Amino acid sequence: MPDEVPKIEIRDLTMAFGSFVVMRDINAKVTKGEIFIVMGGSGCGKSTLLRHMVGLKAPAKGDVFYEGKPFWGAGDEERTWMIRSFGVMFQAGALWSSMTLAENVSLPLAEFTELPERDIAEVARLKLSLVGLKGFEDYYPSEISGGMSKRAGLARAMALDPEILFFDEPSAGLDPITSRKLDELILQLRDSLGATFVVVTHELESIFAIGDTAIFLDAKSRTVLEQGNPREMREQSEHPEVKEFLSKNERSKPTASRAA
Repeated sequence: MPDEVPKIEIRDLTMAFGSFVVMRDINAKVTKGEIFIVMGGSGCGKSTLLRHMVGLKAPAKGDVFYEGKPFWGAGDEERTWMIRSFGVMFQAGALWSSMTLAENVSLPLAEFTELPERDIAEVARLKLSLVGLKGFEDYYPSEISGGMSKRAGLARAMALDPEILFFDEPSAGLDPITSRKLDELILQLRDSLGATFVVVTHELESIFAIGDTAIFLDAKSRTVLEQGNPREMREQSEHPEVKEFLSKNERSKPTASRAA
């Protein structure tokens, strides 16, 4: 039986700004329904890779394939249709401050569908309810907490029922309890929606809590050192950089009970 075509495949991707190469020869595969982690130290190009994957920056070399179809090698119209299957949550939430939460979630529905206003409003309420924000539809971003803003950004990313959700540092700036709740929400949504998740993060708690597969971007060699399950990589990696990154909090962390 032939191997199943990956939901996402990154092939020989090189990221550069002019003559400066950020990362070279990136190769990775993501299967349908998994949570794929892009990890590494600060400045290694994690967010830049996400930008290449969602169509915000073209690679210097290589391509990203979605269900076997090249993204950057496609025509503009086909690429636009592929982007319709994406949902993106940026690091700061990127909510419009002049719009209520419901209006923020409604924006992609009004832009990309022909649904009547009443149906758009109903979908927006449903998406906010899914992320625990029922009753906050008429609140503005300035009136809610950072964790709630992240969840509202997630609701907007889900507005068009995407097949793939991309998150850029979803836990950045959150306290540990709120971060853990966001991780739990991501797992719940993966299980209920069957969507594929690509998560850029350097937060170890999140990496181990939600990650099925991860790649480690190494700033020194400017390439991917390893791909695999993050827990297995922590225990079995032959790369000191990977083991050090995945164990960096073990020595300094105070003794405390942890959820399994």
